[in-house]
Amino acid sequence: MDHYSFFDRDLSWLLFNERILMEAGKDTLPLMERVNFLSIFSSNLDEFYRVRMPVLLALHNLAKHGNSEKEDVLLEAQELIGHQQQKFGHVFTGEIIPLLKAKKITLLFNEPIPNAIADKVSDYFYSQVMAFLQPIDLADTKKNFFPENNRLYFLVTLQAEHKTERNVILNIPSNQLPRFYRVNIDDGQYIVFLDDIIRNNLDKLFKNEVLTGCYSIKITRDAELDLDDEYQGDLSEQVEKQLLKRDLGIATRFLHQPGMPLRTLHFITDKFNLQSSSVVEGGMYHNLKDLSGLPVNNSSLRNTQWTPITGYHVNDMGSLFDHIEKQDYIFHAPYQSYDTILRFFNEAATDGSVKEVSVTLYRVASESRIVNALISAAKNGKKVRVMVELKARFDEANNIKWAKKMKAAGVDIIYSNTALKVHAKIALVKRHVDGRDKYSGLLATGNFNESTAAFYTDHIMMTANSSLLREMELLFMFLAKGKKSADGYPIDFKHLLVAQFNLRDRFLALIDQEIANAKQGLPASITIKLNNLEERTLIAKLYEASQSGVKISLIVRSICCLIPGVPGMSENITIRRIVDRYLEHGRIFIFHNNGDEKVFLGSADWMNRNIYRRIEVCFPVYNDNIKAEVLQLIDFQLKDNTQAVALDDELRNIKIKPVPPMVQSQKAIYEFLKSKLND
Repeated sequence: MDHYSFFDRDLSWLLFNERILMEAGKDTLPLMERVNFLSIFSSNLDEFYRVRMPVLLALHNLAKHGNSEKEDVLLEAQELIGHQQQKFGHVFTGEIIPLLKAKKITLLFNEPIPNAIADKVSDYFYSQVMAFLQPIDLADTKKNFFPENNRLYFLVTLQAEHKTERNVILNIPSNQLPRFYRVNIDDGQYIVFLDDIIRNNLDKLFKNEVLTGCYSIKITRDAELDLDDEYQGDLSEQVEKQLLKRDLGIATRFLHQPGMPLRTLHFITDKFNLQSSSVVEGGMYHNLKDLSGLPVNNSSLRNTQWTPITGYHVNDMGSLFDHIEKQDYIFHAPYQSYDTILRFFNEAATDGSVKEVSVTLYRVASESRIVNALISAAKNGKKVRVMVELKARFDEANNIKWAKKMKAAGVDIIYSNTALKVHAKIALVKRHVDGRDKYSGLLATGNFNESTAAFYTDHIMMTANSSLLREMELLFMFLAKGKKSADGYPIDFKHLLVAQFNLRDRFLALIDQEIANAKQGLPASITIKLNNLEERTLIAKLYEASQSGVKISLIVRSICCLIPGVPGMSENITIRRIVDRYLEHGRIFIFHNNGDEKVFLGSADWMNRNIYRRIEVCFPVYNDNIKAEVLQLIDFQLKDNTQAVALDDELRNIKIKPVPPMVQSQKAIYEFLKSKLND
């Protein structure tokens, strides 16, 4: 594989975030949708500093001492982030704020609070804000202050008469109060940052001192949990203990507003041991992910909503499980209503013929109706077995909460061990009807989560196919044993593609078949849609397929380490990226197979963690109608010339020339699925 080129995953991720920023810069989008993309960009960048920057910093230190063979990409990443931040500032302050003002919505950004609203702002400070302010004198040795991860603070410098300057940390309580305060006046409105409300009233807090400086700061910390693979106790207890430490992790970024004096900067970096972090001079305001909560109530500034399609596939008559027994069904969230998926779990909880329910849960809604249905099923006397992944990053606390509630209700809770995440999205229901057992199953590309189903594009298949469901049952048996790997565990999956068992080898074999067909002069092509593409063995096999003449079309939302369009290596590979109102999330794998397409859906991206350190499930689509439907959806996406960009041989986002007919794939998919109601 050494003769193949692989793009750096971290730089690739930053280029994906740049694609988000491109949407914010589109003057054809409704104004508040552009604001929302700015919020997403900011949130993504925070996560990059929490998850990826610790690795880059470590590799950078190794490279400086000659202890790393990996190219040092830290400086390149920092340069790319700097350019993106400049673009962010231009779009936000140069375009968005003036356009809001033209709509009589004045977002005050680094400017004084007008006299016309000063009294109302002052009243709000006294009645609402003041109670949450907790100034800490950094010279006070009795108070051991530690700045929390991604929380907003002011570093305030003060001087009383004939006394030395003192430094005070003042919290900006955006976790307890809205980040923005709106004041309606005449026929317009002003929107004020919480930061500025506090800044404008500092004299109320420090009455006998002269304010010599006030600087907004934010510290981002490493988000990784330190879990021991050999831990033998209750995993939930271990995760809970580590969650308490997460916000105390190593600082990866210290962000401060411009103009902070060098002596003050040195003081604060020494005080909080920030020397090894990335010290970044940002803007006046941090955590601009909060822009998603900008209080602008004007529907004309947002997208017209696409109402989820209801009434498709399954009618209200009879048992849902009886319908599934007759044929397979597929649902495409968020285009189609998620209600039928909720119905699956609700009927499982109350149907007297249901004896057992098994399900894997990775990320669930904070007020999950699915989990409540599982609790009801257990209380209704059914055997309920739930595989809960406690290591789903940033969802650990929510998963622990629900696991405890389910366990208290009598649900048999299975935790994955620390070495092996369970990322599969499967559910199995066992009924006893007319003296025999019958099975119904759900296999999905995304989590069983009714909240994210409103804006993540995913595919959920309902089936009673005995071959698939027998293998699902065997997989649940394996998970119940809590093994750390599949090594030596005998399950011969013939239909399902399961990471740790056969997934990588089956995908390699499917690509090899296309290579063989191409060498025989037969039509050969591969179409794959993923969130992330990183794993080198599979990428190398795609390069080999390209060199053999196989036409490869990839749709990769985020990380992509495969370089397309390189003569002699990947000239037969094209890659596109789609960013639109919904987050592209489904994974689809299509192999031409000499005209008899093999189609798989599933949970697995082609990343090292998915292939080697997780339980993932991809599943074949055997129903001809469903197969045709999936192929049509992918065809829309391959023809998208509105929201898709092409990736070039440097993985840059290249706009696709808008040649008629214009295709916006998400809109086309919605209209296509809507039209099927009349079929």
